[in-house]
Amino acid sequence: MSTIQGKKTFLITGVSSGFGRAFAEAALNAGHVVAGTVRRDADVQPFEALAAGRAHAIVLDVTDFAAIGPAVATITEKIGAIDVLVNNAGYGYEGVLEESPLEDLRHQFDVNVFGAVAMIKAVLPAMRERRSGRIINITSMGGFVTMPGISYYCGSKFALEGISETLAKEVAGFGIKVTAVAPGSFRTDWAGRSMVRSGRSIADYDALFTPIRQAREAKSGKQAGDPVKAAHVLLEVIAADNPPVHLLLGTDALGLVRDKLAALNTEIETWEKITRSTDFS
Repeated sequence: MSTIQGKKTFLITGVSSGFGRAFAEAALNAGHVVAGTVRRDADVQPFEALAAGRAHAIVLDVTDFAAIGPAVATITEKIGAIDVLVNNAGYGYEGVLEESPLEDLRHQFDVNVFGAVAMIKAVLPAMRERRSGRIINITSMGGFVTMPGISYYCGSKFALEGISETLAKEVAGFGIKVTAVAPGSFRTDWAGRSMVRSGRSIADYDALFTPIRQAREAKSGKQAGDPVKAAHVLLEVIAADNPPVHLLLGTDALGLVRDKLAALNTEIETWEKITRSTDFS
């Protein structure tokens, strides 16, 4: 590991609570400058009070794509070039696919995927010209593993994992490092007030899904993951000369993803003969 050389300017989306707030506080406590996006005017002053002169809040909805470019330009003019982008804004959506409206899928992707990409596109030209920068996309273990009832959420996180990996290859020659950080279950509001839950309408899914929904609600606020520790890891990743493209956070994420990879490898081997049979002879 190297150390971050000097004061850096961070742009972090969704700093009002949860991971975003923890990330911002860690960066501020380390002496950096942080521009954070919030959704409400009422959240501006509390955020800026964290570190007068170094904490800067901007009201921005990441689904307002037309507003993102001007917002980043305003931030850059006010506090300087963005060294680190942390795409944290996002939310969980819970619902059986058949019961979940299609417009809910669209909004899930607008926030978790399109918003993140729009932020990247706003900061990338300047990072490329400077030949330096760090882009951190907060994904989820749900970008690797799945369970019934979060297909929309997992789909969005699978997408962001793939986009992150591809982007890392595209910008590697420009001194820009990209990391997709995939947390497991952390003690944030993800499964609580921040979770959007579809209504129930099809009794056939009750036996499968009702216990899953109940268990997730009961676990909210009791998860093993510590957002403060995750925030310190984030600073280590940003400081690293060769950061990982994918980073799991949490013992649960590690175990579940390892199990998924083992099962996938077994399935590939089981069907290998069929897989190879489709080539021209």
